[in-house]
Amino acid sequence: MAWSISPDTRYVKWRIGCGQNWHYLLLLSCLSHMVTGHIRYSIPEEMKKGSLIGNLAQDLGLDLRRLRSGRAHIVTGDSIQYTELKADKGILVVNERIDREQLCGDTTPCSFSFDVILENPMELHPVTVEITDINDHSPTFRRNSIHFEISEIANARARFSLISAEDPDVGVNGLREYFLSENDNFILKQNSNADGKKYAEMVLQKPLDRETNPNLSLKLIALDGGTPQRSGTVNIEITVLDANDNAPVFNQSVYKATVMENSPRDTYITTVNATDGDFGSNSIVTYYFSDLNSGFNDLFKIEEKTGVISVTGSVDYEKDKKYELRIDAKDQGGLTDSGKVIIDVSDVNDNAPVINVMSFSSPVSEDSPPGTTVGIINVKDLDSGNNGQVKCRIESSGPFMIKSNLRNYYTLLTDSILDRESVSEYNITVVATDAGMPPLSTKTSFHLKVSDVNDNAPAFSQSVYTTFLTENNYPGVSVLSLRAIDPDENQNSRVSYILEDSNIAGSRISEYVSVHSESGVVHAVRSFDYEQIKQLVFVVKAQDGGSPPLSSNVTVKVQIQDQNDNPPQVLYPVQTGGSLVAEMVPRSADVGYLVTKVVAVDVDSGQNAWLSYKLQKATDRALVEVGLQNGEIRTIRQVTDKDAKKQRLTVIVEDNGQPSRSATVIVNLAVADSFPEVLSEYTDFTQDKEYNDNLTFYLVLALAVVSFLFITCLVVIISVKIYRWRQSRILYHSNLPVIPYYPPRYSDTLGTGTLPHVYNYEVCRTTDSRKSDCKFGKGGSQNVLIMDPSSTGTMQRIQSEKSILDEPDSPLEVS
Repeated sequence: MAWSISPDTRYVKWRIGCGQNWHYLLLLSCLSHMVTGHIRYSIPEEMKKGSLIGNLAQDLGLDLRRLRSGRAHIVTGDSIQYTELKADKGILVVNERIDREQLCGDTTPCSFSFDVILENPMELHPVTVEITDINDHSPTFRRNSIHFEISEIANARARFSLISAEDPDVGVNGLREYFLSENDNFILKQNSNADGKKYAEMVLQKPLDRETNPNLSLKLIALDGGTPQRSGTVNIEITVLDANDNAPVFNQSVYKATVMENSPRDTYITTVNATDGDFGSNSIVTYYFSDLNSGFNDLFKIEEKTGVISVTGSVDYEKDKKYELRIDAKDQGGLTDSGKVIIDVSDVNDNAPVINVMSFSSPVSEDSPPGTTVGIINVKDLDSGNNGQVKCRIESSGPFMIKSNLRNYYTLLTDSILDRESVSEYNITVVATDAGMPPLSTKTSFHLKVSDVNDNAPAFSQSVYTTFLTENNYPGVSVLSLRAIDPDENQNSRVSYILEDSNIAGSRISEYVSVHSESGVVHAVRSFDYEQIKQLVFVVKAQDGGSPPLSSNVTVKVQIQDQNDNPPQVLYPVQTGGSLVAEMVPRSADVGYLVTKVVAVDVDSGQNAWLSYKLQKATDRALVEVGLQNGEIRTIRQVTDKDAKKQRLTVIVEDNGQPSRSATVIVNLAVADSFPEVLSEYTDFTQDKEYNDNLTFYLVLALAVVSFLFITCLVVIISVKIYRWRQSRILYHSNLPVIPYYPPRYSDTLGTGTLPHVYNYEVCRTTDSRKSDCKFGKGGSQNVLIMDPSSTGTMQRIQSEKSILDEPDSPLEVS
């Protein structure tokens, strides 16, 4: 392997194989400070897929990390991509079989170009790959034989055009020379067209003699210059004619004409003319295209008799800008002359610009800054001059702009900040228009989606939510439904509801209410009592599912509404179980005398707490009445000696709820002027006490209590027996003295009401006594008499003890 480098443009020569086969790898690398660089490679055709073309990264002076980070890729604009860029290695390899003849035909040099694009920042590196020819085709003739009719009087040096062989190979591998089989009459003369294509003519060297040899058979051999050399053969059949000794002659050697591309069929181009010095039928000349131009038969035609050349096919400037036709003029005697017609094709604006999308990024994040690249397009126009000059613009309005930083390449950019909540999708139409007359344009549309970022916090419709809940609700009942809206999408708009921790009356708010994390429904955790809690104030946070999450708070006020769930409570007179309270009515009481007052309260509120008092039963309804609003019991007439000394009143206290609730209180009145007077009635007063209307309830309760006590006593007795047995066993072994202990028995202390209290004291004289000796009572009013059936003391003793209790500083000693 030998290398040689030119000091000017860095040519590299590479010898492959052995013998005389040399191939060259031409690398032209032009790196400028203007971002782009142009590289040129040269490879032979028919290389295997995956064969190395060149080290692109090294030739561009780029490292592999730049190729990967810039997402280097090849842009060809053709349907077949012959090369592949291995970005991880930085090399360029063959991707598809390359047939030079299929790719370029007879055009030399044969090459194809593409661009290597890198992004961030954007770089464009044009690359040209030249395909060198190998000798893989033999020269071929379109026909198997050539037939000539030549007069025997044909002049020496008369020329006869032969069909040309076609060899798709070019250069040294292309058609090199022709050989004519040995004969006595003809020699072969080889010529070349202006484009270098060879053709052969037979030149008559020795006149023909029809009588000696009327027919001749020759062979024309075409050889190429490849190694090994390839050849093709065609037979030449010559019929010798008689008496035509003048050949046609064109009036000019070269004809020039111009035709517009896309000209319609039968469009006139030019007329050729040849004259023949013979007379009669030998002077009639016919015109036809030489076999050399057989490829143009589909584009042009020539009238055999007139020599008029016209269009018969589609003339395309982008395929061929010039046509060179060879015309043969032939007389009736078989003599011919050759002429040349050069046709220039004029360009028209018949190609609209072609838009190729190199890259397009969708979706684009809504927080992308202005100037973010959305897409890159390549625009080409096959026309030339002004017809091929293209400008691009954006047709639809929107926050986008288009810029051109490189030739034929345009970048689609954002022009302002995007907001997905305002516009989530865009249809961007790019229009490419050339400068022809009339101008042609092409449109392409991009559907761009804007992706969401978590830039919006959930929002409640109100800053404070107020709702009402009736007390005594069922636990778990729905109180209200909260809803926060987040204009973001997907996970960023997924709202979760969180109950913020706080305390109400020393308890955590979660013990009162709960919030469903997804639906936002607020539930009552327990039943509420208006008399305990009248209002709940707490904070609920709505938090989205973004990262980081955004949230907002809302205050919720739950007003507890009252129900009439509490009956009135009688504070005075106090209803006691052991002692009876009686109000004294002196016989001297006047009409309207205030005997006592029934005092009751209702813990409910509003109209549920409005109380009214009614007299249900009375020993003598004509004696007293009860105030409807204030509960005062007053006499309605003068007290007489006929009135019973014991008066029992039943008063109903009702609230104003719906339905209303009530309580009943019994008021005992004693008609007397002093305490000794009513003392004699004490026992009877107690025995005449009416049974309560709820006697059945008390009987059932008593039965349940007795059953419970029986079972409890049975368990206790067994436990005590076991315990004593175990203790006796311990004492028996320990020899300790046994001292039995009997706990003292105390009676309960009674105290009721918010009016003046009645205090009961039990004084035990010995720690081992089973009964109380006495009970002391202190009344809040002189009109109140405390009567206890178990007491055996006299009135004087009660009054003396009462005087002791009334002294604020007198201590009570219990011995």
